[in-house]
Amino acid sequence: MQAFTCNAVANPILWAGLNPAYVDCADNFNMDFEDLKSKLTRQTKAVIIQHTFGLPVNMDEVTSIVRQFDQLNGTKIIIIEDCAHALGAEFNGKKVGTFGDVAFYSFSRDKVISSVYGGMAVTNDEEIGKKLEELQKEFGMSGLFWVKQQLLHPLLLYFVILPLYNFLDLGKIFLVLSQYSHVLSKAVSWKEKRGLRPDYFPKALPNALAQMALYQFHKLDTFNAHRKKIAEFYYQELQETKFVLPKKENNIFLRFAVQHPQAHEILYESWTNRNILLGDWYRSPIDPHDTKLEEMRYEKGMCPNAEYLAKRTLNLPTHINISLDDAKRIIHFLTKYK
Repeated sequence: MQAFTCNAVANPILWAGLNPAYVDCADNFNMDFEDLKSKLTRQTKAVIIQHTFGLPVNMDEVTSIVRQFDQLNGTKIIIIEDCAHALGAEFNGKKVGTFGDVAFYSFSRDKVISSVYGGMAVTNDEEIGKKLEELQKEFGMSGLFWVKQQLLHPLLLYFVILPLYNFLDLGKIFLVLSQYSHVLSKAVSWKEKRGLRPDYFPKALPNALAQMALYQFHKLDTFNAHRKKIAEFYYQELQETKFVLPKKENNIFLRFAVQHPQAHEILYESWTNRNILLGDWYRSPIDPHDTKLEEMRYEKGMCPNAEYLAKRTLNLPTHINISLDDAKRIIHFLTKYK
């Protein structure tokens, strides 16, 4: 698996009693294929390919690398596509998630579509499919209190938190208090940051959350078209500046990820002085930034480019609730850093 990712990718590997082997990333935030070649061994069971920020990986090349290794070494490595950022993205006219043996998608609160928590797994392998069905039955359903926490999240976010966000930090305060009092749940548990498994998952996706995801799934093309429209505006305004812009290449732009030598300073000012919600994916090679890297079995220096990018990357929002006026306000704030 690549570094410059979330602990949600490393944790299931650890929980299965396996060892994550970290591959460095290229400047486009996706896996470095040359480093992948050097990390494959006969002990490799699977390769997780992450389509970071909605930019599709060259799946022809990565599939060729893995299958050639299999042929030479008599192995059968499972190719897993991490499509958490990339629902609806395509490579060579095919949807991501249809190239590997299995793929997973995320429907969490900050993804292409959202049911606050959860996601889906897909496969074209009958044996894996049967195992997934068995596991879903084994996991059982979440409790009603937890489901209600998730259903409250979009209601409080859009009707209370965001309207108060620009008024004396009341939105931030309300969000923190809601999570502290367990009215809302946190996106990432403290246990996950230490390689431990919370007791509320894995579970089967509750029907109420599945309905939320299904409703938005019907709007997927509209959502992604909006993201591309906002991204095009950012491209137009940030050309010939200090900001290193992302590659287009069929990118659906879950977030418009840019590089800047003062990335962390920009993030701090946007949050504290301007009340602008810019994204901090990823400030660590294994995010969130307070994840215990040693518990993820990551050692400093393993993936130098991922660590370098973590120091200089920030994300501009593109989601359906960001208007062109919002994007103009963000660009106006970024003017001093151009």
